[in-house]
Amino acid sequence: MIDVYQLEQIARRIRRDVIQMIAVSRSGHIGGALGIAELMAVLYFEQMRHSPANPDWEERDRFLLSNGHVCAALYSALARSGYFPAEELLTFRKINSRLQGHPSLHDRLPGIETASGPLGQGLSIANGVALGLRQRGLDANVYCLVGDGELQEGQIWEAAMTSAHYRLNHLALIVNWNELQIDGNVRDVKNLEPVADKLAAFGWNVLDIDGHDIAQIREALETFKRRETDRPCAIIARTVMAKGVPFMEHQAIWHGKVPSREEAIRALEAVGPSEAFSDLVDLNQVVA
Repeated sequence: MIDVYQLEQIARRIRRDVIQMIAVSRSGHIGGALGIAELMAVLYFEQMRHSPANPDWEERDRFLLSNGHVCAALYSALARSGYFPAEELLTFRKINSRLQGHPSLHDRLPGIETASGPLGQGLSIANGVALGLRQRGLDANVYCLVGDGELQEGQIWEAAMTSAHYRLNHLALIVNWNELQIDGNVRDVKNLEPVADKLAAFGWNVLDIDGHDIAQIREALETFKRRETDRPCAIIARTVMAKGVPFMEHQAIWHGKVPSREEAIRALEAVGPSEAFSDLVDLNQVVA
C-alpha cells in the first residue's frame, strides 16, 4: 500500500492540475473537481485494480463518472497514473482534444469507461456493467461517482432499487456530498436528507465518511471490497466544494466559474507545491 503522505501529495497534484487545466482552457467546472482529489488519488493509485498499459484488460475494475462535469480531476488521475502523457492535460476542452468538458467514448481516451453528461444516468450504466461482469464470471469491482445534487434525479433511485434487487455487492456508489449545486444549497433546491437512511431502506450497505480523509476513504473502499454482505455499497463522502482553496470553498458560484489569472495563481499558492510529479505550467504561464 502507498503511505498516506504520498496519497496526500498525489491529491495535491490533482488539485494543481485541475486549476492549471481550467485556467489555461478558460472553461470548466473547478469546485467539484477540486473536492474529489483525495477520492481519485486513493482509487487510482491504491485501491482499484487497473492497468494503464492495458486499458482494456478484461479483469480490471471499472470506474464510471456520472457527474461528468468534474472530469478535470479524473483526467488528471488518468494521466498521472500513466494512461496518457500529462502534457495532454493542457488540451482540456479545446477543439479536437480527447479531453472534452464531459468524458466521451467517441474521443477514445484510454481509461474512460462511459460517456457522461446528462446527470442521473451513471448508476444505471454501472448496474449494467456490474451485471455483465457477473454473467461473464469476472471478479471485478465497479465504482460509480455521483454528485449529491444529482441524487435529485429520479433515475438514480430507480437504479438504486435495481442494484439492491440484483444484489450487486461488487458495485460501489460514491456520493460526492458537498451540499452545493449550481443553484445553491442542495437542501434549498430539493432536500435529500436523510440520504443515508433512504439508501439503507433501498437495500444498500451505507458508509458515511470524510471524503478528504485518506484513512477513512481507504477503510471504506476496503470494507466494500471484502463483500461481507450481498448488498451494494454506498459511500457518502462528505467533501468541501473547492477544497484546498480557501477563497473558493463552500461557495456555489465556484461550481462552474473560471478563475482569472490572478485567482488561479492565488489558488495554486493556496494548494501549495506537490512532491508527486511535476507542474504542467509555470505560474506565470497561466493565461489571463
